[in-house]
Amino acid sequence: MTKHFCSLAIRYAAVLFTAGFLLVSCTNEPPPTPKDLAQEAIIPRPVSLGATGSSFRLTEKTKIYVQAIYPDLEQLGQELADMLNPATGLEISVKKTDKVPGAGHIYLALVGDEAGLGQEGYQLEITEKQLTLTANQSAGIFYGIQTLRQLLPASIELGEKQEGPWEIASGTIVDYPSYRHRGAMLDVARHFFSVEDVKRYIDLIALYKMNVLHLHLSDDQGWRIEIKSWPRLTEIGGSTKVGGGEGGFYTQEQYKDIVQYAADHYITIIPEIDMPGHTNAALASYAELNCDGQARKLYTGTEVGFSTFCTAKDTVYAFIDDVFRELAALTPGP
Repeated sequence: MTKHFCSLAIRYAAVLFTAGFLLVSCTNEPPPTPKDLAQEAIIPRPVSLGATGSSFRLTEKTKIYVQAIYPDLEQLGQELADMLNPATGLEISVKKTDKVPGAGHIYLALVGDEAGLGQEGYQLEITEKQLTLTANQSAGIFYGIQTLRQLLPASIELGEKQEGPWEIASGTIVDYPSYRHRGAMLDVARHFFSVEDVKRYIDLIALYKMNVLHLHLSDDQGWRIEIKSWPRLTEIGGSTKVGGGEGGFYTQEQYKDIVQYAADHYITIIPEIDMPGHTNAALASYAELNCDGQARKLYTGTEVGFSTFCTAKDTVYAFIDDVFRELAALTPGP
């Protein structure tokens, strides 16, 4: 009897131990994967970086908390969530808070007086339990988010669910720009790019923390911006591109949309209208801009140095004034 009781007790103990082990295994997250922050490819390289050899994992419980008093942070938090959710398959939401959240979450905060960070700098504190991004101004939070994009697998950029786990190497990053003007250029004159293409380009240069986009809007092969006082610039001059084929142009509303999209990514648009040379698209559109009064043929080649405005004509200066006036009204500076 006693022997039988002991046998049953041992069996029940074994069952309870196994059940308990399975319960723990099912309810606890696996330990974070060891990762070396110092080995991560971050472009441009941060000012300082200290690795701690672990990682922060995104889970179905993760939320993004932002300081309630700063409306810009809620928008930036939502942009971060919109970037994370498609590929991870998670439903990370944004919550306002007046205090530092608990473990497992992302926290965005403005500190306002961190010496050395300036207007565009940020600090990332990544532990196994929490990810905290702080900055003096919202631009710094934006650039810190771009660093997070780079620290995640490249598949985070895809628009549908990918395999995880989604982990970010732990450590501390302090970063701020070495140069005030960090620019890229896009030639939409020789080869026209749609509004969506330009926005994708803006996304990519923002990822590398550039803050200026030089947009090349006119050349011999095409005129790409609507000028309402000179409509044939786009009707004729906007119809071609290098190599032939259909060209294209931006209406003023489309251009304003691009400018605003860039501003939302902390990028200033600098428009370029090429002159007095590289002007064949304009010379083909308006004969009066030529010294002989004859409109030029549209051009789709790649040679340069053959076209110029007739600088002796008052009409040319009236044209320049109209173009600059309309374009300046569409392009607010910093």
